[in-house]
Amino acid sequence: SIQLIWFKPLFKLTDSIWLLSEGDKQFIRETSTHQLNSERYVHTFKDLSNFSGTINVTYRYLAATPLQRKRYLTIGLSSVKRKKGNYLLDTIKSIFEQSSYEELKEISVVVHLADFNSSWRDAMVQDITQKFAHHIIAGRLMVIHAPEEYYPVLDGLKRNYNDPEDRVRFRSKQNVDYAFLLNFCANTSDYYVMLEDDVRCSRNFLTAIKKVIASLEGTYWVTLEFSKLGYIGKLYHSHDLPRLAHFLLMFYQEMPCDWLLTHFRGLLAQKNVIRFKPSLFQHMGYYSSYKGTENKLKDDDFEEESFDIPDNPPASLYTNMNVFENYDASKAYSSVDEYFWGKSPSMGDTFVIVFENPITIKKIKVNTGTEDRQNDILQHGALDVGEKLIFSKQIRQCDTYLRLGEFKNGYFEMSDVNQKIPFDIHCMRICVTKTQKEWLIIRSISIWTS
Repeated sequence: SIQLIWFKPLFKLTDSIWLLSEGDKQFIRETSTHQLNSERYVHTFKDLSNFSGTINVTYRYLAATPLQRKRYLTIGLSSVKRKKGNYLLDTIKSIFEQSSYEELKEISVVVHLADFNSSWRDAMVQDITQKFAHHIIAGRLMVIHAPEEYYPVLDGLKRNYNDPEDRVRFRSKQNVDYAFLLNFCANTSDYYVMLEDDVRCSRNFLTAIKKVIASLEGTYWVTLEFSKLGYIGKLYHSHDLPRLAHFLLMFYQEMPCDWLLTHFRGLLAQKNVIRFKPSLFQHMGYYSSYKGTENKLKDDDFEEESFDIPDNPPASLYTNMNVFENYDASKAYSSVDEYFWGKSPSMGDTFVIVFENPITIKKIKVNTGTEDRQNDILQHGALDVGEKLIFSKQIRQCDTYLRLGEFKNGYFEMSDVNQKIPFDIHCMRICVTKTQKEWLIIRSISIWTS
């Protein structure tokens, strides 16, 4: 099991800046080390059949105070020295700055400084403690290190996918870095979200996550995804972390971490990806941690103000467009990463939303097309709202509509709708105003009620 080592306070006040003293660092080293097994990494893989148990690792606490109580969410970061750029401090800053005072009470942030270079670790610890001392003292931020002695062999591994040896070593070590981080965090909170060390957060992301988790109460899930990139924003039940840590260790040399996470989800019988929009986390690093290569990936579903996530009240959806396969109308209204896909719409075609009850709408946002199918947008269209519901044998919709506005470049957004419309809205309609050859993807329909 994880051996937690409680020790005297790590800080002393010098010129109004909290620093780790040399004496404290020595104390940590002395209390955190123990006699190691002479056979390297054997203990790491011992009792792999017991997936519910934690891995026997003694962590070095580089900056921490005892965790007084279990939190709602732990945010895990693993970081190594980069050849170019360093984004870790900005990532930690974003986590705290984008959280309210009440949200800060429910989160803990664990940073695993996973580089074997002790000089780099010492410098990072000093920077972290200078900038975030009050969060460390409050128990919201812990900085740890798993000693190199606990790592399995990282050289001479299988070159799957014809990766060069240094690439295999990098991604294999990264799997172990994350395994040790997950292992440490297994008992710190109810839920755990994995981030990279070069991420920007949306405002009040915790409140958005709690709203999503509450909406899924009573359903089975293993992984919830709040970003489309890599292993950013992957959320787990904390009780699954020991199994996931063991899993990463068992297959550490086989493939990259994000691939293993996908297999883990499938093995635990979650067949489909459950990803929510808007994304709560954005990749901000320009240089990769592997060789400092350029990494310009961005999540186009990220929104800085994701606290204000849509309500999307209960509704029925209808369309007279030719639907492709199972990309039916309801998928455009889901918060999960799905969409409606119709074949070449004609002028006069409609996509209708009928709400169960009349509603007062504050804001409407409709996105068409996707990143990889940018031509499948609504090239010419408008959005209408209706008041009085009529019934027919084939469809329910309103008898009269009021036009709110036109789509521009496949996008529609309007705020303060309730100040412009004198009635409660029972229907909303997307109209195709000109025939187009390209197919149409309605990626998301978002509605905020007042």
